[in-house]
Amino acid sequence: MHTWLELLKKNDYLGIKKYIKSGADLQEVNEAGESVLACALRARCDVDILELLIESGADIFDFDDEGVSILDMAITYDNRFMVEYLLEKGIDINATNRRSGFTALMAAACYGRVEIAKLLLSYGASQEAKDSKGFTAIDFARKMNKKSVLELLDYDENDPKNTAYAR
Repeated sequence: MHTWLELLKKNDYLGIKKYIKSGADLQEVNEAGESVLACALRARCDVDILELLIESGADIFDFDDEGVSILDMAITYDNRFMVEYLLEKGIDINATNRRSGFTALMAAACYGRVEIAKLLLSYGASQEAKDSKGFTAIDFARKMNKKSVLELLDYDENDPKNTAYAR
């Protein structure tokens, strides 16, 4: 995985292309179980590198040892292109592999990713989905004080249940 990480960190399209042609394993994972594609998102690689990895066989449905998916990584690293690409490929935005039940919309809410939250909602992301502790995307946006995301969601600041949270 060392070679992959070096190439991704350098955002080296030609180096990555050569490495793939030489037989590099696109299914290789790092110590956290993150795939090459996940590492490319973490390294904030250019779109052309992400496309090259996918066209060469990187698994867009992959997730790490903790259940963090490629979609989760794209949201975390604010990669709207990848989020839209994954949605167009039919990723189930309401499904999660995390034991906590944390969904894509919850991630967008936590990070204040307004444009991504809009996109997720347009593809049918559920605002009612709850994680294992009973929290919804609205709860996460409220707790993280992401007012711009709250404006997108069905949030009623006057609801008595919302008075215990900082605004």
